[in-house]
Amino acid sequence: MNTPKKSRRLGLYLLIGVYFGIVLSKSEAVSWFRMQEMFRFQAIHMYGMIGGAIVVGLIAVQIIKRTRAKDLDGADIHIPPKDLGSGTRYWLGGTLFGIGWALIGACPGPMFALIGNGIYVMIAGLFAAVIGTWTYGALRPYLPH
Repeated sequence: MNTPKKSRRLGLYLLIGVYFGIVLSKSEAVSWFRMQEMFRFQAIHMYGMIGGAIVVGLIAVQIIKRTRAKDLDGADIHIPPKDLGSGTRYWLGGTLFGIGWALIGACPGPMFALIGNGIYVMIAGLFAAVIGTWTYGALRPYLPH
């Protein structure tokens, strides 16, 4: 891929990311209060948003599979089957993710939107998420998969 085309794509992806951050902010998906309501089963706001995202994702994947869609470079999009498993990796990973979410009040996606909204304490959370991802990458060969 030539460099100008790649730069245009990156610019487009940046604009899409900014738009997504605005949507997350305006819908209050980044609100700690909304997260607290969700985990206390006090409101359906976040469950409705998550459910809506699942429905949109299911429809999009089915369209990709049935139309044999191609990526921007013209290559076939292949979605491998998901192996559902059980064991330590799932409960331990889910627990660590949940603890991190509870400690900072946001899952990884909205951290960028929160930083963009001026909640600069989220930089510490973003730093911790990057360190955690790096640590997982370093330890992955030694973990049960």
